[in-house]
Amino acid sequence: MKKFLSLLLIVMLAIGMLAVAGCGGNEEETAITKLVVGSETAYAPFEMVDENTGDYIGFDMDIIKAIGDAMGVEVEIRSMEFTALIPALQNGQIDCAISAMSITEERAQSVDFSDSYFDAGLIIAVAADTKGIETLDDLKGKVLAAQIGTIGADACVAVQTEDPATEVKTYDHVGEAFMELEKGGADAVVNDLAVTAYYIKTEASDKAKMVGEVFQADDHYGMPVQKGDAATLALLNEGLAKIKADGTYDEIYTKWFE
Repeated sequence: MKKFLSLLLIVMLAIGMLAVAGCGGNEEETAITKLVVGSETAYAPFEMVDENTGDYIGFDMDIIKAIGDAMGVEVEIRSMEFTALIPALQNGQIDCAISAMSITEERAQSVDFSDSYFDAGLIIAVAADTKGIETLDDLKGKVLAAQIGTIGADACVAVQTEDPATEVKTYDHVGEAFMELEKGGADAVVNDLAVTAYYIKTEASDKAKMVGEVFQADDHYGMPVQKGDAATLALLNEGLAKIKADGTYDEIYTKWFE
C-alpha cells in the first residue's frame, strides 16, 4: 500500500511539473516581442519615404515607433496599398496597421480598432484660380478626385449619388489625385485636412488651395488589428497611453503639424 501511495505521489508531482512547464511555455509563445505593421507609405505627412535614406518617416511612423519603444517591442514596417491593409490583417500577414485610417462602423465589422490617436476631418481642394466652389453642394456635376478606399472617396460618391452627372476618379495614392487636379483633369480633390494642407504647403502652394469649411470633423484615426486580437490591441492602447502621458506624443505632433 505504501509503495502504491508513493508511486501515486510521484506520478501526481510529475503531472504537476509538466503542467507548470506547459503553462510557462505558452506564456513565452504568446508574449509579443515584435509588431509587423502595415502602412500605405505615400500619405505625407503621416507616412512617406525619406528620399535620402529610404527610411519610412512621418507622424504615423514616429507614433508606432514610439509605442514600440514604450512597450519594449520591435517594430517592422511593411509598405502596401491602402486597400490591402485590412485583407492583410485578416490573412495574418501583419499584426496591425497605422496609415491615417479613419475609424468607421463599416471597417469595425472587419477589424478591431485601437483608441483614437488623431482627430482628422475632410476639406475640399481646388486649383488656385478656381471660383464658385466652397461646399459639397458646389461639387455636384463636377469631376472629383480622391484616394480609393478613403472617406474622402466616400464623400465624393455621396455627391455623385445626389447628382449622377458628377464624375468620381479614384487613385491608389492621394498624390495622384492632386496631380490630376493640377493638370486640369479634376475640378476638386476631397481629402483629409492635414494631408491636404501639407501637400499644398510643400508641393503646390501656387497651384492649389483649400476652400470651405472642414467637414466630417468627428473623423478619428485608429490602428486596426485582426478581429479578436486582444493582445495586440491591449499593447497598442497601453503604449499610446504611455506616450501621451510622458509628452512623447505632443513632441511628435509638434514636429509634424506646428
